Amino acid sequence: MKLSALLWMASVLPSHLADQTCLATTVYLEARSEPTIGQYAVAEVALRRRDRGMGGKNVCEVVSAPRQFAITTTPKDFEVTDLVSWTKAWKIAGDSLNNWSLPKGERLVYVPQADHFATVAVAPTWSASRIVRKIGDHAFYAVN
Repeated sequence: MKLSALLWMASVLPSHLADQTCLATTVYLEARSEPTIGQYAVAEVALRRRDRGMGGKNVCEVVSAPRQFAITTTPKDFEVTDLVSWTKAWKIAGDSLNNWSLPKGERLVYVPQADHFATVAVAPTWSASRIVRKIGDHAFYAVN
């Protein structure tokens, strides 16, 4: 399925399914080759940003904020072809949304306070003292 079709589907689905679709797409694009914990951490960053109002009031708005997540930098004709990875990303997105619906003290947290991430090959100038954790090829940062 093309990225453009996934984003269109998210625009017509009920809010919970739209959020899961956008979050799964983000996990797939950002971290499908990463360890499972790294995929959960990517989802966690998006959900933390939503809660903080960083880029929008729902998951789709947050992950569609310009140049913040791969959804906005990946060509819209990109094909989701790895169905095993897509199925895993869908499950991680659903698990993460359920986890994030719990009271803060009951949530499973992988990257406390992290609201940004980047591949370890990139070292943003603001990142040096704000790293929370490295998982696979990603570093997670608490910036805000």
